[in-house]
Amino acid sequence: MIGLEVHVELQTRTKMFCGCEVRFGAPPNSLVCPVCLGLPGSLPVPNRRAVEFAVKAALALGCEIAPFTKFDRKNYHYPDLPKNYQISQYDQPIGRGGGLEVEGRLIRLRRLHLEEDTGKSLHEGTGPFSLLDFNRAGVPLLEIVSEPDIREPEEARKFLQELRLVMLYAGVSDCRMEEGSLRCDANISLRPRGSSDLGVLVEIKNMNSFRSVERALEYEAERQAAILLSGGRVVRETRHWDEGRELTFPSRSKEEAHDYRYFPDPDLVPLELRPEWIEEIRRELGEMPSSLRARYRELGLGSKETEALVEDPQAARFFDRAVELGAPPREAAHWMVTELRGLLREKGKDLAATRLSPAHLSELLSLLREGAISGPVAKKVLALSCETGQSPRQIVQEEGLEQISDRENLRKVALQVIRENAKAVGDYRKGKTQALTYLVGQVMRLSRGKANPSLAGAVLEEILKEEGDGGAGEKG
Repeated sequence: MIGLEVHVELQTRTKMFCGCEVRFGAPPNSLVCPVCLGLPGSLPVPNRRAVEFAVKAALALGCEIAPFTKFDRKNYHYPDLPKNYQISQYDQPIGRGGGLEVEGRLIRLRRLHLEEDTGKSLHEGTGPFSLLDFNRAGVPLLEIVSEPDIREPEEARKFLQELRLVMLYAGVSDCRMEEGSLRCDANISLRPRGSSDLGVLVEIKNMNSFRSVERALEYEAERQAAILLSGGRVVRETRHWDEGRELTFPSRSKEEAHDYRYFPDPDLVPLELRPEWIEEIRRELGEMPSSLRARYRELGLGSKETEALVEDPQAARFFDRAVELGAPPREAAHWMVTELRGLLREKGKDLAATRLSPAHLSELLSLLREGAISGPVAKKVLALSCETGQSPRQIVQEEGLEQISDRENLRKVALQVIRENAKAVGDYRKGKTQALTYLVGQVMRLSRGKANPSLAGAVLEEILKEEGDGGAGEKG
């Protein structure tokens, strides 16, 4: 039985309880103030935008929003916690219930609450010391706790990936695991099949990728099973995942809620969330991934194209706009998922870094449908449009890339190809039909991709038939 505790850093401009900037990669301890350092006499003030983002995330996950909520002090000592307590929410979280569907199965959520992030302890390359960076201390953090409904490590990974997508589409976080803005702790226990008794819970920390979550849970399930099958007892504890050795190791005994001595934070008044404000936030929510998948299937897209578009909100928005402008959905999806994606990967760019617009893609597909350009030329035009921001039609005109669909001009090129490729011609006459494909490719090469491929094939066959009948010599 697996449950996840997911921490999502909210994409606000400033921290949860002070005006310090939120920015990844800044010099250590350059984004701090008396409030986020927990200095005596400093007073926290809630970030309204963070509360709004928490409500938006909760609505996107189908949670029930609490009309009345408060902040509590979660007391524990750790070097990167400057106040020796964390401002969090205990018995009155901002959201309860809800769930997330993963491949047709609903994973229920227990709660969603708002808190502040801790600082970071740096151990590597610091000699016998640990160094502290408090830039992250006080960053708005959303904790999303699932019910123990997950049954397989693979399902845990897929749940986490789907949750990331929902947060991206809600626009509340960038969810970059490599930067720590999406982090996950996993709780796992085993019990005999058919038993209703819960097993002993073990928490796993320090997983920094989706694959790490899956591998750590696989290892821990095997470790606990071996203990139970040998007649031993699993110890309730927190364990860390060692990425290099691919194993978990003990960290500390698992805390209970009473260990944190929760009590309401006396410096912060409770929050009353007006129903009309909640509804206003609900109206701002865009389409979520599950709805998008269903709509793309109705448009005739395959599962590969659908997932490739849905996993990138920017690409999905680009695709939707191109279709609005008249691009055929299946053609637009194909060009985005194959040609455009390959081009971006080759250049090491994302879609936002190009000068391509949805109107450009729609126009490119129009040129293809009209027969004005060939497929190879369309790829060249796409690359130029990405680089220059020029419209495809303008590029075709300026570069002289119009498709050659004139039989007489194609015949001249085809005759040259036949003269220069005697072996392929001989192979064709021996019944090797793939030789014609090679000859068409040579026509495309000589015409710099401008020849109409199907017409080129027809002209080549026509000439070869004439030669076979003994008449091509006079015509050539």
